[in-house]
Amino acid sequence: MRLPYLLLDIDGVLIPFPAANGTTPPTHARHDVVPTGRSADDPVTIWLTPAHGPLLMDVIRSGVVAPVWCTSWRQDATTLIGPLLCLPSFPYVDLPRPQITTSHPNGYLWKRDHVDAWLADAPAAWIDDDFTDLDEEWAAERDAGGIPTLLVQPDPYIGLLPEHLATVRKWATGKPFHDAGTAATASC
Repeated sequence: MRLPYLLLDIDGVLIPFPAANGTTPPTHARHDVVPTGRSADDPVTIWLTPAHGPLLMDVIRSGVVAPVWCTSWRQDATTLIGPLLCLPSFPYVDLPRPQITTSHPNGYLWKRDHVDAWLADAPAAWIDDDFTDLDEEWAAERDAGGIPTLLVQPDPYIGLLPEHLATVRKWATGKPFHDAGTAATASC
């Protein structure tokens, strides 16, 4: 069996949503970035904690998962967000830019159909803050069909915690996956 993908969202996972009073966790530092299609005069303010880089690199270097961005940040994940966390470049799921007013237009996360097609029969641990019960059912069906699938859902106001990655590592080491490549290394 192939090495499982670690599908990683950004908003609500690495970038927490502000609380009702506009605050973010004190562990996170402010950054202004310019995503593709935006002018340098109109940057996007984000908050990241430098602790996420080493936590993610620990899992990546373990060789138990193959990291892939799964976010509406698309290629900007690897060019803007990754470098701020000292993460190496890794691929991304090329998600469309849907014209939707909710992240659950069909009762489940809008990304899921695209992710399902992209994954095909590949095993995956997917970290996202916006799953519904229908996403959990999808994962359970994949798992029951012999395609190991794990969904991990951080609180979007807190984001990724060490225990989320511990869950991924425990899940991945408990399966008969084989590493087809080498572990990634960071340049920071």
